Amino acid sequence: MSKTLIRGAKVLGGEPQDVLIDGATVERVGTGLEAGDATVIEAHGQILLPGLVDLHTHLREPGREDSETVLTGTRAAASGGYTAVFAMANTFPVADTAGVVEQVYRLGKESGYCDVQPIGAVTVGLEGKKLAELGAMHESAAGVTVFSDDGKCVDDAVMMRRALEYVKAFGGVIAQHAQEPRLTEGAQMNEGIVSAELGLGGWPAVAEESIIARDVLLAEHVGSRVHICHLSTAGSVEIVRWAKSRGIDVTAEVTPHHLLLTDELVRSYNPVYKVNPPLRTERDVMALREALADGTIDIVATDHAPHPHEDKDCEWAAAAMGMVGLETALSVVQQTMVETGLLDWAGVADRMSFKPAVIGGAKGHGRPVSAGEPANLTLVDPAYRGAVDPAGFASRSRNTPYEGRELPGRVTHTFLRGRATVVDGKLA
Repeated sequence: MSKTLIRGAKVLGGEPQDVLIDGATVERVGTGLEAGDATVIEAHGQILLPGLVDLHTHLREPGREDSETVLTGTRAAASGGYTAVFAMANTFPVADTAGVVEQVYRLGKESGYCDVQPIGAVTVGLEGKKLAELGAMHESAAGVTVFSDDGKCVDDAVMMRRALEYVKAFGGVIAQHAQEPRLTEGAQMNEGIVSAELGLGGWPAVAEESIIARDVLLAEHVGSRVHICHLSTAGSVEIVRWAKSRGIDVTAEVTPHHLLLTDELVRSYNPVYKVNPPLRTERDVMALREALADGTIDIVATDHAPHPHEDKDCEWAAAAMGMVGLETALSVVQQTMVETGLLDWAGVADRMSFKPAVIGGAKGHGRPVSAGEPANLTLVDPAYRGAVDPAGFASRSRNTPYEGRELPGRVTHTFLRGRATVVDGKLA
């Protein structure tokens, strides 16, 4: 088994230490470590984190391989420092049966760049009319524990209650795309001053907040777990904060783009900024940052949503919603949370590795960087500054809102169970 010695890295941003990887595990952590036959990585000034875990990734396979495949998506994930991703169910066919989730799970195993845990659909075909095979997907080889109709909201309260009751039996969680459909018909962007001036259909904050309020109460009623996908408004923050104060078992995620970008960018009419939920106001952005810092929002999740060129290179109204995010997420979090003093690197590890692994049940991920633990690790150069160039992405799609924008930080190495998937910033 090969050995790797990472020398002088700041583990979770702390004092410099050496980390010796032997095979698939961390053998020792300390100072002045020696290993004559090990590959040595001089990591002075770099930050060593546990491998990142993304609870919200769209890998598109099966059915939309023109956008992304499990292979290209996991290569993008490794490039961004991720060692595990949760693949959303809105594929073609929908991941609403044991057969489809097992297909995605096995494709992840074959890729070898990061672990892929499928998320199962809550309802058949994402249609909101009949519960999908939740138990069969959980008992399958994929061992699904997270279920979501993401892309669509489980807007029927009775259906949502039944789903929460069903997954309670095996400790599962329902991840809700909070969007009241009747309040967002024809919506093109955040409802507010900018939408009024541009004459674009508005997506009001209350469409998100009303569903979250309903669902935390349902979760309390049945004693089950609910997770809020891509929370985006200041009002949603207050509802989740209130729910947690009551002891309701709710967790929430925020995307990197909602931590940085605002609806003012839509004035360009560039469809790269079209996303669901939409970019919100500066006030919302600041509230989301504070909530991530104080723990009201539990994790950062990318909502990596790749689209082919033709689905974005068109007029705004016809463009698909979504942005790629796996390869830029850590840089955006460094800029918005670390460099603003809201989080330290240990906090980043908590929000991007430890907690998402716990919420999703990603075994072997989100573990401490210590002896005997799986060597799922990410090495980051925080001093790096560079403009985002999507031509260099590992993802099959290029729909990033950050093209040409200077962002800090660069993943130099990623290790999946001790095997380097990224070396010196390039895929191994």
